[in-house]
Amino acid sequence: MPKLKLGPILDDRPVKLSVELPAELHRDLVAYAEALSRETGQQVEPTKLVAPMLARFLASDRGFRSARRPAPRSRGPQAQSARDP
Repeated sequence: MPKLKLGPILDDRPVKLSVELPAELHRDLVAYAEALSRETGQQVEPTKLVAPMLARFLASDRGFRSARRPAPRSRGPQAQSARDP
């Protein structure tokens, strides 16, 4: 079996969030939890997968990372004139 992208699920202080999932996505989430449980030997509830999956998705999204970076600060006229010939 291929290595799953998620590892053991850490127990962290949660923030409650309610979402509705399409039935097909929920079935996939349940199947993923079963596969992860077999791979890690740790029983995993499907609902506990949502946060680490979202975190991994956000961490791997280059567009999101670059959008979150602060805009470069202006150097002012002195720094500009030093670069101009």
